Amino acid sequence: LLDSSWRLSRLSSRCLATAPRPFHYQDVMEMTRPADSDTPYKKLTTDYVCTSEHLGKKILHVDGKALTLLAQTAMVDIAHLLRPGHLQSLANILKDSEASKNDKFVALELLKNANIAANMVLPGCQDTGTAIVIGKKGQYVMTHCADDASALSHGVYNTYTGTNLRYSQVSPLDMYEEKNTGTNLPAQIELYSTPGREYKFLFMAKGGGSANKTFLYQQTKSVLNPEKLLKFVDEKIKTLGTAACPPYHLAIVIGGTSAEACLKTVKLASARYLDNLHDSGNEHGRAFRDHQFEEQVLALTRQCGIGAQFGGKYFCHDVRVVRLPRHGASCPIGIGVSCSADRQALGKIDETGVYLEQLETDPSKYLPEIRDSDLGDEVVKVDLNQPMDKVLSLLSKYPVRTRLSLSGTLVVARDIAHAKLKQRLDSGQGLPQYIKDHPVYYAGPAKTPEGYASGSFGPTTAGRMDSYVDQFQAAGGSMVMLAKGNRSRAVTEACKKHGGFYLGSIGGPAAILAQNSIKKVEVLEYQELGMEAVWRVEVENFPAFIVVDNKGNDFFKQWQTD
Repeated sequence: LLDSSWRLSRLSSRCLATAPRPFHYQDVMEMTRPADSDTPYKKLTTDYVCTSEHLGKKILHVDGKALTLLAQTAMVDIAHLLRPGHLQSLANILKDSEASKNDKFVALELLKNANIAANMVLPGCQDTGTAIVIGKKGQYVMTHCADDASALSHGVYNTYTGTNLRYSQVSPLDMYEEKNTGTNLPAQIELYSTPGREYKFLFMAKGGGSANKTFLYQQTKSVLNPEKLLKFVDEKIKTLGTAACPPYHLAIVIGGTSAEACLKTVKLASARYLDNLHDSGNEHGRAFRDHQFEEQVLALTRQCGIGAQFGGKYFCHDVRVVRLPRHGASCPIGIGVSCSADRQALGKIDETGVYLEQLETDPSKYLPEIRDSDLGDEVVKVDLNQPMDKVLSLLSKYPVRTRLSLSGTLVVARDIAHAKLKQRLDSGQGLPQYIKDHPVYYAGPAKTPEGYASGSFGPTTAGRMDSYVDQFQAAGGSMVMLAKGNRSRAVTEACKKHGGFYLGSIGGPAAILAQNSIKKVEVLEYQELGMEAVWRVEVENFPAFIVVDNKGNDFFKQWQTD
């Protein structure tokens, strides 16, 4: 009996020692002020909204047409316009005496591109992206439509089918066969319930290059000390490369209640949507921004040497670091970027009307007077219409990083076209003569506006074609390649073995290329593939850099991990 009483006493003490804390709800993403507190809005309409009273509460009624109008206008604007802060950051590069000439060249081209895109004809980037809509619907908001997501999707549909934007979404017909949807739908739409009487939105367009530079690393508690964490981040950000068109807005998230929560926070942070988080955590799991760590990481990006695509200081505009609560046995770390096509806008609907963030309609104010001597060293003019052996001989005279001005014929081919050409090579048919006679440009155009030679036509990420290079060059094709981003060691080795070159094109200024450099576009083969067809393009003064030469030199070699 005494022994039982002693055991009961021990059990009671243990229960009292582990008694739960009182309930406390913590909004993990609690802000110090609303995300849109400093956002300049323009009013789209006062139509489609009204209010009523019910049980003593004012209810906001929203017609589905308001959602369609807001989504449609948002997707048009973010395809052509940028935020003033992003443009000012580019302008600041031109004023920085520590910026490299390549940094300044890229920044100026991106500002010129923004100026052309602001005419609302050519989108700023040819990859007009996956449409993403995140909505937060107040509890006292009632929408009058069959489905909010359908009404928003209709707005996305109207924009992509009614303007010069590209259709990039493919639908699986079975596990292996796919078909372009022809509308850029489906959109990614996420709707949440929140307190209040407003309906707030974040609209984004995320291109493949930028989305592909989103990474999740499953780490442990051991990485959470100043020395190890900074070393870990330094190693990982160097692997981002330039395929997603820097300078970047870099986002790093440490922690998360799940892997997907971590990566979603990366996306929001890269859009500066979480800028008003607290600057410290608490015992209940509140997220916070670590401003000191942001400065440390930004310093790393300025010192790594990659710069704005071809060497320099400005690999990143800025850095956001968010710390989240985590499961004790898991420590996810997410890293992602928003690229030079920094496409997002806030929207809201309240009882006074429908509003969309006012983006910059006059980027020319950010364009300074720049002399040619400010931008770089000698620019080598290359006539692409001369025989390939003469093009290769000319390029072999110059080192990596050399700026080029290309004029003549390019052949445009990307993923599916390369796969079809490989099938022909494997079957013994050989490669077509056009890919032997001309440089191959990895790209995919947006729709061509009336009166233009081409739609927006910037480069796509080179790495997806790496596996074809050695075989194609051995057969006399792809001797000069043009794209954006770094290549694998296999490409460097192939170029050294076969005498080829990889030229880097500036990622980002797709509109300026369409207006100033591309003079004629026609389909060569596989017309049924749409943007994935093989195209013949005539260019004039097309800007590029030597990235990999025929001697095995590679500008990105020091940052390669493969």
